[in-house]
This record gives sequence, C-alpha cells and structure tokens, in this order.
Amino acid sequence: MLDASGRSRAAWTRVLLQLLQLLLLLAGPGACLSRQELFPFGPGQGDLELEAGDDVVSPALELLGELRLYDQSDITSVYVTTNGIIAMSEPPARESHPGVFPPTFGSVAPFLADLDTTDGLGNVYYREDLSPSISQLAAEYIQRGFPEVSFQPSSVVVVTWESVAPYQGPSGSPAQEGQRNTFQAVLASSNSSSYAIFLYPEDGLQFSTTFSKKEGNQVPAIVGFSQGLVGFLWRTDGAYNVFANDRESIENLAKSSNSGHQGMWVFEIGSSATASGVVPADVNMSPEDDGADYEEDEDYDLVTPHLGLDDVGTSSFPYHSPRRGDADSHNVPRVLSPSHQATERPQGTPTGRTRSFQLPVERFPQQHAQVIDVDEVEETEVVFSYNTDSRQTCANNRHQCSVHAECRDYATGFCCRCVTGYTGNGRQCVAEGSPQRVNGKVKGRIFVGNSQVPVVFENTDLHSYVVMNHGRSYTAISTIPETVGYSLLPLAPIGGIIGWMFAVEQDGFKNGFSITGGEFTRQAEVTFVGHPGKLVMKQQFSGIDEHGHLTIDTELDGRVPQIPFGASVHIEPYTELYHYSSSVITSSSTREYTVTEPGRDGAAPSLTYTYQWRQTITFQECVHDDSRPALPSTQQLSVDSVFVLYNQEERILRYALSNSIGPVRDGSPDALQNPCYIGTHGCDTNAACRPGSGTQFTCECSIGFQGDGQTCYDIDECSEQPTVCGSHAVCNNLPGTFRCECVEGYRFSDGGACVAVVDQRPINYCTAGLHDCDIPQRAQCVYTGGSSYTCSCLPGFSGDGRACQDVDECQASRCHPDAFCYNTPGSFTCQCRPGYQGDGFRCLPGEVEKTRCQQEREHILGAAGAADAQQPRLLGMFVPQCDEHGQYLPTQCHSSTGYCWCVDRDGRKLEGTSTPPGMRPPCLSTVAPPVHQGPALPTAVNPLPPGTHLLFAQTGKIERLPLEGNNMKKTEAKALLHVPAKVIIGLAFDCVDKVVYWTDISEPSIGRASLHSGEPTTIIRQDLGSPEGIALDHLGRNIFWTDSHLDRIEVAKMDGTQRRVLFDTDLVNPRSIVTDSVRGNLYWTDWNRDNPKIETSYMDGTNRRILAQDNLGLPNGLTFDAFSSQLCWVDAGTHRAECLNPAQPGRRKVLEGLQYPFAVTSYGKNLYYTDWKTNSVIAVDLAISKEMDTFHPHKQTRPYGITTALSQCPQGHNYCSVNNGGCTHLCLATPGSRTCRCPDNTLGVDCIERK
Repeated sequence: MLDASGRSRAAWTRVLLQLLQLLLLLAGPGACLSRQELFPFGPGQGDLELEAGDDVVSPALELLGELRLYDQSDITSVYVTTNGIIAMSEPPARESHPGVFPPTFGSVAPFLADLDTTDGLGNVYYREDLSPSISQLAAEYIQRGFPEVSFQPSSVVVVTWESVAPYQGPSGSPAQEGQRNTFQAVLASSNSSSYAIFLYPEDGLQFSTTFSKKEGNQVPAIVGFSQGLVGFLWRTDGAYNVFANDRESIENLAKSSNSGHQGMWVFEIGSSATASGVVPADVNMSPEDDGADYEEDEDYDLVTPHLGLDDVGTSSFPYHSPRRGDADSHNVPRVLSPSHQATERPQGTPTGRTRSFQLPVERFPQQHAQVIDVDEVEETEVVFSYNTDSRQTCANNRHQCSVHAECRDYATGFCCRCVTGYTGNGRQCVAEGSPQRVNGKVKGRIFVGNSQVPVVFENTDLHSYVVMNHGRSYTAISTIPETVGYSLLPLAPIGGIIGWMFAVEQDGFKNGFSITGGEFTRQAEVTFVGHPGKLVMKQQFSGIDEHGHLTIDTELDGRVPQIPFGASVHIEPYTELYHYSSSVITSSSTREYTVTEPGRDGAAPSLTYTYQWRQTITFQECVHDDSRPALPSTQQLSVDSVFVLYNQEERILRYALSNSIGPVRDGSPDALQNPCYIGTHGCDTNAACRPGSGTQFTCECSIGFQGDGQTCYDIDECSEQPTVCGSHAVCNNLPGTFRCECVEGYRFSDGGACVAVVDQRPINYCTAGLHDCDIPQRAQCVYTGGSSYTCSCLPGFSGDGRACQDVDECQASRCHPDAFCYNTPGSFTCQCRPGYQGDGFRCLPGEVEKTRCQQEREHILGAAGAADAQQPRLLGMFVPQCDEHGQYLPTQCHSSTGYCWCVDRDGRKLEGTSTPPGMRPPCLSTVAPPVHQGPALPTAVNPLPPGTHLLFAQTGKIERLPLEGNNMKKTEAKALLHVPAKVIIGLAFDCVDKVVYWTDISEPSIGRASLHSGEPTTIIRQDLGSPEGIALDHLGRNIFWTDSHLDRIEVAKMDGTQRRVLFDTDLVNPRSIVTDSVRGNLYWTDWNRDNPKIETSYMDGTNRRILAQDNLGLPNGLTFDAFSSQLCWVDAGTHRAECLNPAQPGRRKVLEGLQYPFAVTSYGKNLYYTDWKTNSVIAVDLAISKEMDTFHPHKQTRPYGITTALSQCPQGHNYCSVNNGGCTHLCLATPGSRTCRCPDNTLGVDCIERK
C-alpha cells in the first residue's frame, strides 16, 4: 500500500495529467505547445538529476523494459548527456562533446548541441516511468502522430533539459547572454515497438547554435537518430536520419510539427518497419489552423546501411521513403522526378556523415519556395539534403572552389572549374604537369593460401609519387609482414588507382583526378581463378590536405593464393574499360600474372595464374553546367611497364605503372604513338607535354616554374614579388607555389589580408607574465587596468622596478655594536658576537648555548687537558674545526696526518671525499641557506606562480600557451618562435635564464633561444643522428639528450660544450628524457617495439636500472613532478597515461583511451600531452583521472614536444649548485653528492675526475 505522501503525490499527478489533457483539447492543433504540456518532471516525479557541467554523461540508466532502435531490440540501458542526446551505449571520451554526425554509438538526439549546465545554468532530469498515467499520456501523444496505430507502452523514458545554456566558447557570445533552452524527449516502448516524442514548448528554444570546440565557431544544433557503427568485417555507419541541422529548421521546431500540434514531433524508432530508417509521423497542420502557410513535403532523409561484402560493386538506386503500410517500399527502385535533380555537395554542407530533413517552414511572400536536393553519394547511400533556397550561388559558396578555380552560376546552382594551367574538378585543382604525392594508411586482415590464421596489419604507411606528364605512378607500402608480402605482389591495382587518377589524357578524355578531384570511394573485389575465397578492397580518397598531398585510406580483407618466399611476379601490359554514369564509375576485367619461383638446381619454374577484377567508384559531380562536354560513357585505360617488388629486408611492397586514358581501341592505334602518350617526350618532370599532329609535341613548364619545358626551374615568388603576401605577413617559397603566414598578433581576414588580432578582454600583463618588471624575488608587478601596470622593487631592494639591486642594510649599522651583521638578498640578519647573547639587535654579556661542533671540540680538548683551545697540540688525535658561528667547517683536516675530507652539517664524513696530504677536496657549505616557506600543500592545490606557460612544438614553430591556474588560456596562445626549416621534436626550458632548448632532426642539431628576446642559436650540430628528447639540470647547468639513430644518451654544458656520452649500450629507440635536479636522478624511455622500457640512473650514469618494463607499448612522453615525486608517461601503444613513484613499488593507471600521445609535461594537478591523432594539446586532471580541456592550435599539424615554462624556479639545490661542485669540467649530481667527469676527447685538457 502507498503511504500518505505517496497517495498524495499520485493524486496530484492524476489531477495534473487531467488538466494537461484538457489543455490539449482546448489548445487545438494549431496552438503552440505550452510548458504545462510537457510530461511532468523534476525531483518530485522521482527524476534523477544529471551532474552539472559541460559534456557530462550520466551513469547507465538500467531499464526494466526493453527499448528498440532501428532493428536493434535488446537495449536495456541508456545514457543521458548534457548535450541533448540519449545514447544507447556509453559514449567514448573522444565523443563527449558534439562532433561529426552520426556518432559511433546508437543515439536519439532531440537537440544535439554543445550545452552547458555549469554553475546552475539549468538542469537535466531523467527517469524510467512505468505508471499507468504516464503510459496513457504517451499513448495519446503517439496516436496524434499515428492515428491508425493502437499502441500501449509498458515503459516510458522521460528526459528533460530545463533552461540549459549554450556553451559559448572562450570569448563568449553577447547575443546569447541569458538565453536558455527547454525541451523534452520521451521514449515509449512496448514488447514489439518503440516511439520517440520530441516536445519543444513555446519560447523553449531561445538559441539554435552553440560554439563548437572542434570547428572553433558557432554551428547549428542537430535533431536526428543514429544506429551507430555496425558490421563485423568493417565497422561502418549504420542507418541514421537527420531531421534538422540548420538554423532556420531548428528555429521552426517549436512552430512546426509532424503530429498536427506545434512543437510536438513523433517518430516510430524501433519496429519491423524501421530497419532502414526512422519513420516520422505524417499529420500535417492545415493552413487555416493559425493563419500560417506551410509547404507540404512527402519525402524525408533515408540512409540505408552499407552493403555487405557480397554486394560490393553492385549498382545502387534512390529509394522511396518508408511509410507505415508500405510493402517493402524501401527496397523498390524508382526514378528521380525532375524536381529532385542530383546536386553537387558543397564542402562544409551536409555530407555523407551529415544529413538533413526538410521541416515545414513558415513561408513569407518575399522568400523563394523551398526544395529538397537529392545527393547520390556512395552506391550504398542516398542523401536528401535540405536547402532553404531554391538555388545555391557563387556569392555564398565561392569557398567551395579551389583557389585555382573560378566559380560560375547556372540556372540550377553553381559549379567550379579549374583555371588555365590547372587540372581537376574545380573543387580540387593542381598545376598541369606537376609531380604529385599521395600519402595514406593501409590496414589489412588477409588469409594466405589455406591458412586459417589471418595476417593482420594496421596503420601501415602508403606513399606514392606520380610523374604526371608520364602518367607513371610509384607506390610504396611499408612494414608489410613477409608472411603476406610476396602474396600481395599481383595486386598492382592497389596502387593502380593512383595511376588512373593521373593517367596521361588523350584529347577529349579525362583521367580520374579531372573527374573526381581526388575525392571518391572505391570498392573492389578480386577473385582468384581456381582458388577459394576472394579479396575485398576499400579505398577512401579525401582530396588534398594542407600540405598539398592527396590522402588515401585503404582496407584489405579476404584470402589470396600463397606465393613462395623469394619469388618474382611479372604482369604484362593490359587495358581496362571504365564505364561512366552519374556519380558512379564501374569496371571489370580478367588479368594474368606469372610467378617465377626461386631457382632450384639451376631451373626457375614459372606458372601463370588468372584473377577476375571488378570495382565501383562513387564520387560527387556538378550537374548544373550543361555546357560542359559530357564524358564518354566508356574510356579505356592502357597500362604498361608494370613493375612489382617486395623487399624482404625492408618489408616494403612496391608497385610502378605507366597509364594513359583514351578511347576504346584494339592494338596500338596511331594516336598512341605521340610521345606525350607513350612517355618518350623528354619534358621536365615539372612540365606538361602538349601533343600536336602526328608525333609533334611541345613541352610547357608547369605554373610556378620557368624554362624551356625540357628544363624547368622553380620561381621564387617571394623574391620576385616581395609584397605578394601583403603587410604583416611572411612569404614562404615552396616548389611551384608559395605560402603566406601572418606574423604573431595577426590573423587572416575573410578577404585574405592579415589583420590585427583584437581581444576585447583586457589582458592582465602581470598574471600573464607579459610585463618587463624584475623577477618576483626582487620586484612586484601591479596591474592598473587596460594595458597598464606598474613595477616596484620589494622591500630590501632599490631601483625602478624593472631593475632592482639589493640594499646592503649592514652599511647603515642596524645591528647592535656587539653583533655581526650579515647582508642577504632583500634583507639582513644580526647575530651577537661570542660572549654575548641576544637577538643581534640587543646583545648582553653572557654565554650562548654551544653548538654540537663546539661541544665536541671542547669535550676532546678538555679530556686531553689542552691548555690552548684554539691551538691544540694533540698528536695523533683529530679535533673538529668550527666556523665563527660554531658550525662544522665543510672541509675537515687531520692536523697530524694531513688527510682532508668533507662532512655534512652534523660532522659526519661524506664517503669518497678523502684526499691525500697536500690536497683539499672541494666541499659544499654544511649549512643550507635559510628558506622561508609556508606549510606544505598537497599537489592538487599547489600555488602556481604567475606567468607560467606551456611551450609546444609544431614542426618549425614553437607556440606559447599561457596557464591561468591549471586552465589553458586558449585565446591567448601565440607563436613564440618560427624556424620553418627545422623539425623540432623535443623541448626543455631553463627557468634560470628563461631560455627554451630544442632538438631538431632535420639538420640535425640542438638549439636554444631566449623566451623574451634574442635570435635562435644552434649550440650543437656535429655528431648527431636523430636527437629527440632533451632535459635540463637547471641547478648543475647541464643538458641531457637522447639520440634514437645513434642509440645513445649524452650530456653537455648548457652552451653545448664539454660533451660526454653517458650510455651507448642496451638502447634501441630512446625517446623522452627528464631530470630530477634536486635528487640528481635521470629518467628516460626506450620504445623498442620488442622490449619497451623506462629506465633511470644517477646523472653521472651510475646506478642504471629498469623502472617499468611490463605492459608497455610505445612509451613516447615522460615527465617528472618534483612536488609529488611522481614520474608519469604517455604510451601510444597501450593508449594510456600512467604514473609511479620511483622510490616505491607499483604504478597507477591515470587514464585509458588516449588516441596517439607523443609528449607530456606536468604542472600542479594536471598532465598536459600532445596528440598526433587529434593534433591537439590535452589537459588531464591527475586527481580524478579525467581529460579536462583540449586546445586545437590554429595550425593543424602534428604537435611534438611540450614543456612547462615556469616564471620562477622551484626551490632546492644539489651539490653542483655552488661553484660547479668544485669540478674542473662536468659536475654531475647524484643523490647526496656529485661526480666530476671529463668530456669525451679531452686529450691535453687539464681535467680531474673524482667522486
């Protein structure tokens, strides 16, 4: 039985629901949805509340009923996110914030955007409700959209986003200040089907865009559904539907409907009718409902799943949209009506990973009628993209074209066309005749011969070089296992597709790049005659990257015949017919290859084999230009000079082919004898061959080069046109072209000019470390607003604040006349003379308490009965010597034997410091300088000095990223140093002189530059192979580095002199290296793929040992936090971040699921690492093991080394801090001591080695 409170709550719920139903009846179909018409929500309804924050994901909500989505029927839990999405499985960390749609997981998205509930900015509530009243209300809402369906849910999931705010990015959006959104998603399920209800109340959607962390600008929200990744062989996008993804359609969610009541949207999401796509309700509002005029639409987005392997290469057709009651309507091909012409997909608009559905939109007289454009993409997909205008024009789409193309408007849209001297499809253009490079990755799962165990390889590099005027492509695939390398030799078509792209074009015919611009998908199937099984190949070409190289991803899966080790393969010249239709190219052929096995008894047997080949290429073409000559329906690709090789030692697979494209012919027609077509023209590799009549031809240098065509030279546009980039820009010459880059403090405007970066927020020059005041130990910086600040010297110093000198207070005789005065930086101390006692400011006659040294000395002298305590004459007895303050002198000598040694502050002898008579060892003071510090704080709240920065490298640039506390001030990131000719790998910062050090693998060299001023200088350039990691001992003034080519670790002074090799054995791929300066320890990683490890030693190279060896993959980055004594690393093989205390057993996993970490640094409670996969800097909170923030640099290239630039050095000293530890050359610190070492090759140098 229910208690009184439960009965009362249930009664109130029934009353509320009755009122809600009455409001629905009174409202009528045309009225806007009120907030009272939402399903009841809040803590009073038993709702759970999502933790406040940004990009938060709830724990799993375990369901008592089963939810269905598309063809999946066993969903028993869901996850709710801040960002307007209900996930069917836990979203991976990398997808915690909105990105490309669809995501990799099943999802229901009523309003997918970057939302924020931090600091009380709204709430997110969620629950599963099994009550009859809520089930009945859901049934009534669903029947509004599907009147013919009798549906009674047994389980209802209610999720409410109440008054949530938009994430506004680092600079904020004044226009969105105070705007809040409220909306609701209801998932109702029975034993056979599931429905979704999206509710958008009147004034519930006050914003339609949010700031994208990935794009760096405002992007519209998305309303849609996704099945997530499907498939076992290839994980590909399953079915998904997008119903709104632009500003106008989002804004109309509360004004429109598919269920007859504004703001209410109903969808059938899981049943036998939804295997291919979600089915929306289809109840239109009549125009007279509220006076608005709506355009009815019968079609919506449908995306079918990718075909299985058996369907590869088959044709595809647009499909009818599924409707309830249709008999297999989603499998019936139809012909597009004239109003649904295929259109070119602009870059940046919905693509194969973003789709949209046309919502009914209020139409005003001055607006164009709205249309639906149909885009054919891969042969396995059909896309309906929503446009609010009947025609896309060049005015707002010029950026869709290549910079080497012109944009032209046509009656139905716009098209891009490469200008004279360039070739391509207009979206992508390259200079005619210029060599091209193609880069990519290959992964495979291949069974060889009759083996039941596949050979698997991933992340293998593919590089191709194309001599365009010969149509010849050279392709190399590295690190192919030898168990499969020889058996892949017949598959020249892996690289042959690149040959087709840049085949020599005969008059009137086009190669693949001219047609596709290098943006297409290729799926192919190879069947080996007489051999079971087949090989399936999928290749994705993604156009030209920022380096001007084409990019390709290749997947291989299946079975190939085994070819013996050491065999060679020969392929005769062949031809292949390519058949063209709208956006689809197909071809099939039968080919022969000859295998010559290694010679046996002088004979080399040869056998000829056959395989059948078929492929389908899908791409986007522009259909608006009717004047462009139509492609021939069939073209013939002629391939000769085929060369295939597998290098067993290097494990590299090589293919080379010469290609030309032309008409279908038998034999060798006369047209093919022109030197331009057969490659005998002798033009420069940077020239285009222009065929004439018969065998006549001319050579013409490509754009960006000059010469007679036989020989072409690069034009240095930067020298010939010094002002080509405009003001505030740097011009970098490149082969055949040039690149402009804005100087620090400027950015490119929309018009391409460099304009000043204006930050509306004032910069606190003091906390940002951008002031010119003296160091914090001597001066204080006070921010006065705007760009102003003042500098003033601290008490005990004099000067103008920018240069402060210590005041010698002892000159003013501030101490008592019977006291000693000791001047210290910024202060002074007073100490009464022997025979007096007091605080130094007041001294009275009397004895003070004797020190340990004085007591020991008097005890020895008293026991011996010595008459003169200051001049003892005790033969054979040692008497300690004390200084004027009664402390042990650091150097003690035996008056009888003449031996001397060093002692610690308690008078204990330091091992290894004894010297024979006549010599005195260099000993450090036994009394450490006074250190005034507050109570020790835990690492998580360690106070951070102002002006601390992260420094990270990107090829030829070092960038500075300020820290405010533990937070990255991303809007204030600036370039610190430009050295375009270098490839900077490792970074280290000297907190004493404010100098950054780096390793450069291009020259190779080691260099440095001041953080504040000064030109970069190279300090080491001889006898280096591949210097990578670098570390500093700022106390001992030494640098340490690893060399992965020479397999050694070296040390030198800070200026690069006095080099010495510490280790050159048991190293394979040493990478990162760090120091613990106070304790005198050295740590490094070795990512030897066969035996990765993390090692340590003293700085002098002694006591070398392994710290970690198990469960390592590619330990790239390493950092040591002196405050917590933690050694942490990031591993690109295990995709983890881990930490350990070198003095204690065990290690801790900090975070898993990292992409491809390269380098790491630590500061306060955070780790900061660079990632090659995301091209970003990522902050990780060590205390809660969570990624907190990500910084994407403006230059999207691989980030390498990273280090922390402290505004002041941490406290502490080692035995090399003072007077170089008494060493003549290298002083190398060890725990509690130091070792003096000589540099290598020091013949004739007066150097003394000692410990």
